[in-house]
Amino acid sequence: MKRPDLLILVAIWMFLSVFFVLIGMAAILIFAFPGVSIHVVYFEIGAVFGLSIALLSLLVAAGIGLAGGIGLLQGRSWGRIMCIVHSVFSLFAFPFGTVIGILVIIYLTKPEVREYFEGSPQQ
Repeated sequence: MKRPDLLILVAIWMFLSVFFVLIGMAAILIFAFPGVSIHVVYFEIGAVFGLSIALLSLLVAAGIGLAGGIGLLQGRSWGRIMCIVHSVFSLFAFPFGTVIGILVIIYLTKPEVREYFEGSPQQ
């Protein structure tokens, strides 16, 4: 079966969003952590914990987006599912992430796109 037209564009969006997530992680590591961790007292332990949770969640989002983009390009059904999950997470990035997330979810759930992934011999 022929690859759907906009699939490459969705994969590019996945890789681009992973790039932006990595920039966010770098910003937290460069600017937020040194300011909080210089004088760690009882009240700032919560800030260190919160920043650690933020970094961990961004790392998970980057992993899901990267795996989804690679799986999407390879025509794997798990790549489609990972991209849908990543798009659900991007709904919280108002306004562009919300709009693009909705469009990606709608596109990846279209019958012809679903048939491409379900009929792919590379399962």
